[in-house]
Amino acid sequence: MTTTAVAHDQPTMTITEEILVRASLETTFASLLTQLGPQNETGDGKPLPMVLEAFPGGRWYRDLGGDNGHLWGFVQSIKRPVLLEVWGPLFMSTAATSNMQYRLTEVDSGSLITFKHTLVGPFPEDHRPLMGQGWASMHARVRAAAEAGR
Repeated sequence: MTTTAVAHDQPTMTITEEILVRASLETTFASLLTQLGPQNETGDGKPLPMVLEAFPGGRWYRDLGGDNGHLWGFVQSIKRPVLLEVWGPLFMSTAATSNMQYRLTEVDSGSLITFKHTLVGPFPEDHRPLMGQGWASMHARVRAAAEAGR
């Protein structure tokens, strides 16, 4: 048996966004956890509830019941209320992996979320434009819920 290793350039994509939220760090962080978890939705507003175990090594996954579901990632770092970092496949069903970081800082008008999602590995090229739209939709919900005090 002969094994041949072939090196290919691995696609990489990074999405960054800054979100100004007119709410405290604590309220904004709580909103982030809720929106990534049980209140999660698709970009077009359909419910996509998730479980986010908000501790180091905790899972972020979609529970479909009956021991069925989809693992999105693991909590790599969490420091309430200023950092949440997750790594894993997220929504990809390929060999790609992601690192997703939310860093929150206090500013005069509330909180600033600095978001960075880096994806490395093979992924469908048609996913590129959809990912930015999906994260922007998520972040708009985080901001709205935090500013409403939910």
